[in-house]
Amino acid sequence: MDDLNTTNQESRSPSLRDQILQYLRYWPWFLLTVILALGVATVYLRYATTVFSTKATILIKDEKNSALSEMAAFQDLGLTGSMGPSGFENELQILKSKSLTERVVKELDLNIQYFSEGKLKAFELFGNIPFQVTLLTNEDSLRAPIPPFYVLPISDDSFELWEEDSNSKNTYSYGENISLTSGEIMISPNLKYQSHRGSLHESPIKVRVRSILGVVEAYQRSIQVEQVSKLTSVIRLSINSANYKKSEAILNELIYQYNKDAKEDRNMVSKNTANFIDGRLEIISEELDSVETGRVEFQQSNKLTNIAVEGQIFLQNESEFAKRTVEVETKLELINTIIDYVKSGRESDLLPTNLGVEGEAALTAYNQAVLERKRLLRGSTEKNPAVVDLDAQISDLRSTVLEGLNNAKRSLEIQRDDLSAQEARLDSKISSIPPKEKIFRNIIRQQEIKETLYLYLLQKREENAITMAVTTPKAKVVDYAYTSRVPISPKRQIIYQAAFVLGLLVPFSVIYLKNLLDNKIRSKYIIEKRVKDNPVIGEIPKLDKNAAHLVQKNDRSLLAESFRLLTTNLQYLFIGNSMENKKGKTIFVTSTIKGEGKTFTAVNLALTIADSGAKVVLVGADIRNPQLQRYTLEGHKKRGFVEYLIHKDSNYQEYLIQSDILENLEIMFSGTIPPNPAKLLIQPRVEQLFKELREEFDYIVVDTAPSMIVTDTFLINKYTDVTLFVMRAGYTDTNLIDFAVDSINSKKLKNVGFVLNDVDYKKIGYGNRYEYYYVKEETWWEKFKTKF
Repeated sequence: MDDLNTTNQESRSPSLRDQILQYLRYWPWFLLTVILALGVATVYLRYATTVFSTKATILIKDEKNSALSEMAAFQDLGLTGSMGPSGFENELQILKSKSLTERVVKELDLNIQYFSEGKLKAFELFGNIPFQVTLLTNEDSLRAPIPPFYVLPISDDSFELWEEDSNSKNTYSYGENISLTSGEIMISPNLKYQSHRGSLHESPIKVRVRSILGVVEAYQRSIQVEQVSKLTSVIRLSINSANYKKSEAILNELIYQYNKDAKEDRNMVSKNTANFIDGRLEIISEELDSVETGRVEFQQSNKLTNIAVEGQIFLQNESEFAKRTVEVETKLELINTIIDYVKSGRESDLLPTNLGVEGEAALTAYNQAVLERKRLLRGSTEKNPAVVDLDAQISDLRSTVLEGLNNAKRSLEIQRDDLSAQEARLDSKISSIPPKEKIFRNIIRQQEIKETLYLYLLQKREENAITMAVTTPKAKVVDYAYTSRVPISPKRQIIYQAAFVLGLLVPFSVIYLKNLLDNKIRSKYIIEKRVKDNPVIGEIPKLDKNAAHLVQKNDRSLLAESFRLLTTNLQYLFIGNSMENKKGKTIFVTSTIKGEGKTFTAVNLALTIADSGAKVVLVGADIRNPQLQRYTLEGHKKRGFVEYLIHKDSNYQEYLIQSDILENLEIMFSGTIPPNPAKLLIQPRVEQLFKELREEFDYIVVDTAPSMIVTDTFLINKYTDVTLFVMRAGYTDTNLIDFAVDSINSKKLKNVGFVLNDVDYKKIGYGNRYEYYYVKEETWWEKFKTKF
């Protein structure tokens, strides 16, 4: 008994190997779910939309540095000045701006999409399309969104068209105005279309017209603009899309539009300066014509020919003063013109530069501030704090410019007055020159001033034209849009790995939840875990429907071997109770409820013990629901245990029936079902029966009633030596173990050993030890068919 308890304690909890084997038993399900999961993953990858990542890289130039390098050839013309660089963050915002994205959408007609429909999904076409759709109706004038329609080219100059919700097909010619439900369109052929199969597209192309605003907002969200490094002015543009050709075209067009916009901004000052110079040239040309005409008229009216002869000596001395006076008058005239232009213009107007006057730095700073304000207004409003700050800065700069020009004007006026005074002193020395000659000299001086100013403005106009011609893009393209051919989604390897894991996880979870929620006894470990002092001495295998349910003589089946092992373990219970050599060992077989196999166990236990040579009697003490007769054809006609208790003058041998399987096994059937079973079982005849049976038989196996249903077993349990408590795997609820434990603790059952019936042979003992010797080895295909 001590050895059996020791073995019980050692095997009470299942090993790791046993826990793994309980999942490996369902390996066909794991294999099937993994195959199904991988199959679903393959189908998903076959029809999932493949998304690629398209990237482009640009370098935002430093305008000051770029100007010095690009305009080095024009340093002698004073063209090395440049606009100040705008903030790098501002450039990022401009690249993300709605206005820039809208120009890209309109330029590439991204609001019109073309699709080639397959069996399960549609593929978007871009670039190489046999025709081009043009929306003739202004988007704001559309009565409703244009529904999708289909176009099928049928020849080089005609095509069929029908709307998605209509089956009516119409044939049109290319270039023809077509009226749809909501507006008008025109379809023109694409002369650059290259077909891989023939001159015509074999299947219809679906066309969808979307709102420009909706497309712009979608691309604003999808286009990513980021700085590559904090130490550089390199910007990376990226977009994720299934159509990488379209993505590349979008990024390249975005860079082009950005450079175009920046170039226009940088040329705005030059254009304004050119307009100013052209206006001044027109005025000065008229004034110069007037002076020249006056000179001719004066000479003709006064008959003057050689003016310089008489005052040649004095004029040589005066020439230097005249030259300086012309220079000062020219500058003074130019400054007055610029001051009038500044005062009459608006604060948002750009001022002319590179005219050679003092204060050029202030003019350049003022123009840069005005340009920066205009650029910020494209992505924000006038209430933006940055715009408000620029307004204040522009106002201060405008005051600074006026003050500088006025200072320069006063300085030139002082120089002019000084030159006039010196010239007056010189004139007093040449007073002998006739007054007419003096007037004529003033006319010549005015003519020289106008000619000098006219030539100066012509030179500045050419310089300004050169400045506009050499303006370079603000963004240098480091990498044009390119697409990695490795898709970013779906990730094939990750999806296959996830499918494989999911294929294993699903059956594992089902089995785990099944075991977790299972309240039935499946193995002896469950009993051993909850019953501390009473061992599980036997496991009876689950039998096929066609298998024999009774142990035969010299039987070598798995059933017979399990009962032989049960019989061997049973001896430990007798040894522990000092009944090893006692004659008439009594074994009660009971259970908690009906259907657990106690009668089956009692019959086969009796057959097994009898097969060993011992003399055995099998008694049917379940008089409420007798089951022994199921194992013999004549059992239901026999009298037995009940009749012996009722007829007190009868002998027990009258009710014994010889087994037709083994000679040394006799059977006492239950007999007729009485109306008062409990009353019969407390009669002295019960004790007398067991006393007489012990004297004649080596073993007495008693099939008793279920203990939980009726009290019959408790009433007669005092006559037993060992009680076998039978439970059925997959049938008996685990909570019923508590009833057995309570019955043992309350001494209602004595010397109890548990027997687990109907156990899967793979779960018996330590796995498949019986399978190796007594069960025919199945092929993997037979096992697979068994599982399914």
